[in-house]
Amino acid sequence: MIPLDKVRELISKHKSIETELSSGNIDKKKFAEKSKEYSEINEIVNEAKQYLEFENNKKEIEKLINDKKSDNEMKELARSELDDLQKKNIIIEKKIKLFLLPKDDADTKNAIIEIRAGTGGLEASLFASDLFKMYEKVSNKKKWILEIISISKSDAGGLKEVIAAIKGKNIYSSLKYESGVHRVQRVPDTETQGRVHTSAATVAVLPEAEEVDVKIEDKDLRIDVFRSSGPGGQSVNTTDSAVRITHIPTGIVVSQQDEKSQIRNKEKGLKILRSRLYEFERQKRDEARSKDRKSKIGTGDRSERIRTYNFPQGRVTDHRINLTLHKLEEFMQGEIFDEMIENLTLQAQEEELKNLN
Repeated sequence: MIPLDKVRELISKHKSIETELSSGNIDKKKFAEKSKEYSEINEIVNEAKQYLEFENNKKEIEKLINDKKSDNEMKELARSELDDLQKKNIIIEKKIKLFLLPKDDADTKNAIIEIRAGTGGLEASLFASDLFKMYEKVSNKKKWILEIISISKSDAGGLKEVIAAIKGKNIYSSLKYESGVHRVQRVPDTETQGRVHTSAATVAVLPEAEEVDVKIEDKDLRIDVFRSSGPGGQSVNTTDSAVRITHIPTGIVVSQQDEKSQIRNKEKGLKILRSRLYEFERQKRDEARSKDRKSKIGTGDRSERIRTYNFPQGRVTDHRINLTLHKLEEFMQGEIFDEMIENLTLQAQEEELKNLN
């Protein structure tokens, strides 16, 4: 059960914001904030009203069922109506509970995704490349904008590391469950015996932080410049354009050398640093808030094995929710990515609802 005063509070807040918005006595900034809040509550206000009316409606129907003057046909119709009303109320209750769950401020933000080859040598770097291509395909399908910030290639078309910004609507909420260790099992092209090899890549998804989210003081930074180096002596700059930024209070280090300009490398480095600091502070806050419990989904722990991609069996398994999809090829093409994300989101919401109760 949801406390009825919380539901009344929602309806009252909706009415009060409506009055404030129509008064005309509100500045532009506040108007935008209140309009956003109004539109969010507007999505749930009708359900809130129905939830408040449920007990009265139920009593009315029960009165009809228990009335000796009612004939059997009328009672049967009333029982069916009561059954429908109760089923509908369960759905409404869950919807309101989900609305009342604490909001993650980062959900609406763009994201920075970092993919690194893990254990497994060349095969791991090829898998890191495959993962990046998968996220590129998902972005294309969803009309998201993906911009590479930095990329470090290995032999045979693999990737040692890639960092990219993904922009669009509610990006972080769509990608936040991707953080962790992704493991692959397949037969490498170089394997003559047909043996299955296991390798891994790590993925980190960070909310893209704006300057207003994280204030970085110049005194907290140490910036070193050095000569960037390319593979096999190629694209080696003759100037010190590469930048290493160290955030002294946290020890977080970012290196950037993709651009020929030191200024552009510094800009890109600060963008990554800002997001890492934002995530660092968020995790500190979340740990302090939930010391007694830790959700198995969305902890963002980069050392946690979250998913296995088994090519010989054509399956992808998410270990956090024990979900296996026998559509690996479609998954790598970005076709059924939503199915995985919806299941992860639902499970995370279920866990939060249990804690709310």
